[in-house]
Amino acid sequence: MIEEELALLAPQLGGEIYSDEKMRLLYATDASAYREIPLAVAYPRDKQDIALLIQFANKHQVSLIPRTAGTSLAGQVVGSGIVVDVSKYFTSILEVNTEENWVRVQPGVIRDELNMFLRPHQLYFGPETSTANRAMIGGMVGNNSCGSNSLIYGSAREHTIEIKALLSDGSEVEFKALSFEEFNEKCSLDSLEGKIYKHIRTMLSNYSNQQEIRANFPKAAIMRRNTGYAVDMLLETDPFTAGKEPFNFCKLICGSEGTLAFITEIKLHVGPLNTNPTGLLCVHFASLQDALHANLIALKHKPLVSELMDSYILERTKDNLEQSKNRFFVEGEPAAVLIVEYDGKDQDEIFRKVEAVEAEMRAHGLGYHFPLVLGADKKLVWDLRKAGLGLLSNVPGDDKPVAVIEDTAVAVEDLPAYIADFNQILEKYNLYAVHYAHAATGELHLRPIINLKTEAGNQLFREIALEIAHLVKKYNGSLSGEHGDGRLRGEFIPLMIGDHNYQLLKEIKQTWDPRGIFNPGKIVDTPSMNSFLRYEPGQQNRAIKTVFRYPNQTYIQHVEQCNGSGDCRKSHLSGGTMCPSYMASKNEKDTTRARANILREMITHSSKENPFDHEEIKEIMDLCLSCKACKSECPSSVDMAKLKAEFLQGYYDANGVPMRSRMIGHVDTLTQLMQPVAGLYNAVVGNKLTGGIVKRILGFAQQRHIPRIANKTLRKWYTQQDKDYIAGKQPIKSVYFFCDEFTNFNEVDLGKKAVIFLEKLGYQVLMVPHAFSGRALLSKGLLREAKKLANRNVAIFADRLNSNTKMVAVEPSTILTFRDEYVDLVDEHLVEAAERIAPFALTIEEFIWEEFQAGNISSSQFTAEEKEILLHGHCQQKAWGLLATVNQILAIPANYKVKNIPSGCCGMAGSFGYEKEHYEMSMQIGELVLFPTVRAKSKETIIAAPGASCRHQIKDGTSETALHPVEILFQALKN
Repeated sequence: MIEEELALLAPQLGGEIYSDEKMRLLYATDASAYREIPLAVAYPRDKQDIALLIQFANKHQVSLIPRTAGTSLAGQVVGSGIVVDVSKYFTSILEVNTEENWVRVQPGVIRDELNMFLRPHQLYFGPETSTANRAMIGGMVGNNSCGSNSLIYGSAREHTIEIKALLSDGSEVEFKALSFEEFNEKCSLDSLEGKIYKHIRTMLSNYSNQQEIRANFPKAAIMRRNTGYAVDMLLETDPFTAGKEPFNFCKLICGSEGTLAFITEIKLHVGPLNTNPTGLLCVHFASLQDALHANLIALKHKPLVSELMDSYILERTKDNLEQSKNRFFVEGEPAAVLIVEYDGKDQDEIFRKVEAVEAEMRAHGLGYHFPLVLGADKKLVWDLRKAGLGLLSNVPGDDKPVAVIEDTAVAVEDLPAYIADFNQILEKYNLYAVHYAHAATGELHLRPIINLKTEAGNQLFREIALEIAHLVKKYNGSLSGEHGDGRLRGEFIPLMIGDHNYQLLKEIKQTWDPRGIFNPGKIVDTPSMNSFLRYEPGQQNRAIKTVFRYPNQTYIQHVEQCNGSGDCRKSHLSGGTMCPSYMASKNEKDTTRARANILREMITHSSKENPFDHEEIKEIMDLCLSCKACKSECPSSVDMAKLKAEFLQGYYDANGVPMRSRMIGHVDTLTQLMQPVAGLYNAVVGNKLTGGIVKRILGFAQQRHIPRIANKTLRKWYTQQDKDYIAGKQPIKSVYFFCDEFTNFNEVDLGKKAVIFLEKLGYQVLMVPHAFSGRALLSKGLLREAKKLANRNVAIFADRLNSNTKMVAVEPSTILTFRDEYVDLVDEHLVEAAERIAPFALTIEEFIWEEFQAGNISSSQFTAEEKEILLHGHCQQKAWGLLATVNQILAIPANYKVKNIPSGCCGMAGSFGYEKEHYEMSMQIGELVLFPTVRAKSKETIIAAPGASCRHQIKDGTSETALHPVEILFQALKN
């Protein structure tokens, strides 16, 4: 019945609504431990759509769950109703007033992008969550978010001036500061709006209620307090407390988690942009308690921020490709690091401040290393800190740091004693907790390590929560500092504020939302906090036979490393590569998180013998470009390209391999067969008529140009060429050239230049018979066939490669298979060899840079001519942190100026952009940053792109020719 009603609702909406199982599963979780399958998922286009949804909810007695980025940690956006996702269409910045310092936005505006917009106006919205590059203002208001800088900027509540919203009867309201007369006028309204004003007047005018609220809510001195509805805040406004600020229902809406009204617009206060220079004092400690006591000293010197990371977080950063580079300031193995930010009118003032802090800490025997980080390096430190949540999931196995007591806040002077008591409780359970985050304001994110798949773990989840709630009450603290109550902490609100006050909260919910349509089961009347969890007690990990190895874990455990933190939802404006399809579509289903969700849901609950045999997984995986960005940019190090390849192999086992996939996977063999008739082949694919027929047969987009085949292969040229450049000379060293299939058959001129370039520089280039790389087979999920090639190549090079004799290739995706896929793909007896030679398989740029640093290559060997170069990096080079190396070698000629294009994936991704159904998405990705930047360049500027598919995409998208970095250096080399 309800499905039929939803079908009737769909055409009435300007946006979309989905009720299929696939979409519902994608929205069954957020970044919390909770899971509940919703009735449907809606993307409203405007407030008329929201009004229709409210009308529908009232009529059919279903609930609406407002959602933005879905990064909530207490289950706020998990429920059985209709998830209403405003992140796709409610994304406009509506108005800015630079004289009065405010901005008006829709709830789907991303926090960091708001500040990008405000920067030219020298304005700034302060609250900064660790998820700020994808967290949206609606969610920040709903949770009353704070962030690392709350010592200075407070929470979203302090910045929210006005809110436009729809009430549960569909009526539109505007909440703002009211004078006494205006407040009473609202109370006289004969409407739901009037009713909520009359109710709050009656409630907060009651002296008994006032006493209960002031006696039992958390200490007012605690900046971070999000326990229940903020009636304690409203009580401290005029007309209830004389001389205080005017009454404003925005204080109540902030932190109400979408349970009272549906927000459509928000007016925010924004302050002047702080232009003072700042520095980060990153103090290292031998114990956690030392860090907490030192925090009190740091606060005496008026910092902007004081954040803590413990040894567990720091240990996790070692295993993450992206974050391991950001550990540059860490010395030794500290038990904790305190990151304290100070500003000053100049660097000298910063130095004076930090010297005083260091001196006082040392006088108290606190801290052993005091590095000061300045300039651009500060961002790297903050990136490391912000990755904390995701890094916690980067733990093999089922024991995970869980969000259960991760949001407690106490007065900062109580923090050392509170944490000591806290850890004593955990010791009783033989548990350890991760400690990190907001030391400055008395809130550390504390995560005990628990296996929620077991009955014992499920019960422990609740026992720990209850015992810590009692401890927080002992310190008159707040069980939630910024993450909200949701369904995680709602059960304990009566304990925290007393039964009397809890009844007041229930009255508020009943008055505002009498039919319970707005996000029920959050804050009040919540189910038991250890019910509706993502993992069921007693859940068994299904044994799945895989082709890849997953060290120290299973396939499904690797999937479960995704904790939903949503790093894959950042837009192209925030930089990085993950996730290119989401950046273009802005659809949740195109995120890495969605792919992990569908894999976890379908495989865990599959009744099929082959758990990969699900069309739903195939549909969600379809727009994964296998760019490898998630391997490094996801703090949890979820390697979706690897997971997708494994899925495809399993799916093919059940359904067969499509002809196009088989042909693309074997493009190397097919090209080899065509090479003897290269002229004929090129004529056929180059002709508009016959080429069009070929593309239709292959399922390629007509707009694409099929790569031509060279008349002579690189390998044949190599065997025939005279080694004039090294004849009679002692080579600097020998280097193997991996003659990959793309360079051997298609990019032969590039291969020739690479070989000659190395020889001219004095290197002996060796080329031995070897197998194809298997890159195309890997991209299409033909893993067993790729495994054969990996075995052959590892066996061939096992005794050839070492620290003195390395191997290079010009195509990054092929040579990096040795470092990436081969290690987990080869037969067991070859694993040791694969791991041993992996570090010696280099992109040619890496080899050049190593030799330049060793003094074997110098700038004097290259032209002094001035040139400007725009560099678009290959996705896999970015994933391995190698883009800087490409930039550095292009700048070896003294007057070559190199600038990175801040693009992610180009959109081609091997065969992805050729496939007709993916062509539009491919070009949309290119249009985000890459194409506009290339089109805007000067005529003289050179475009550099190491990847063959990237160069093809640039040509197809802009008609510009991009060069491989080696071609640029080859041209720059003096004769």
